[in-house]
Amino acid sequence: MKLFNRSSPPRRPEANAPATAPGPAPGHDRAPASAVRPDPALEALTGEWIIDSAHSRIGFSVRHAMVTTVRGAFAEYESRLYFDGRDPSRSQARIAMSTASVRTGEEQRDAHLAGRDFLDAAKYPRMTFVSTAVELAGPDVYRMTGDLTIRDVTRPVVLELTYIGYVTDPFGYERVGFDGTTTINRSEWGLTYNARLAQGGSMVSETVRLQFDIAAIRTAPGA
Repeated sequence: MKLFNRSSPPRRPEANAPATAPGPAPGHDRAPASAVRPDPALEALTGEWIIDSAHSRIGFSVRHAMVTTVRGAFAEYESRLYFDGRDPSRSQARIAMSTASVRTGEEQRDAHLAGRDFLDAAKYPRMTFVSTAVELAGPDVYRMTGDLTIRDVTRPVVLELTYIGYVTDPFGYERVGFDGTTTINRSEWGLTYNARLAQGGSMVSETVRLQFDIAAIRTAPGA
């Protein structure tokens, strides 16, 4: 993930981290396969990061009734990121989302999405994304392949990640931003519930766009 700018920023103070850091991916001693080479300044930013949920959004959008788009997000999740500035292929990401925390702005719809017809939060309380490979695809663009698990069904997806920017905030925290997107067919994860429209077509599209609007904070060593 090219989540960082081209300068070497100062270290930030310790931040709380909710999960065990993934660390460098094993078996990646070779050089990156991508022809695009990372900026050498990024090596200083190698380390562990977490998503700042107060300034991020992990969400989705889906066509409804063929004429409009419903947008939602998961209000609760845990994450750890590891970035290797010298060799981006060693970078990793792990995100676990609470399926009961799905929010679309309408309580009845939220309850339906969290219920047995869709996410079945009572039986499957989490959906997860775990990266398996990272490739530098172009300036400020990374391609992250990973396993997406919904309702205990795991299938590969590819995120296109775009670097947004880097800052050190007034409290001394190093922050980076990026946007990631991927499109899935929900039926491949067993989310097959639907209703048909009188004019033809489905009430809810099978195509779902997942959106990762992320602000990440560096964590201190050993946090």
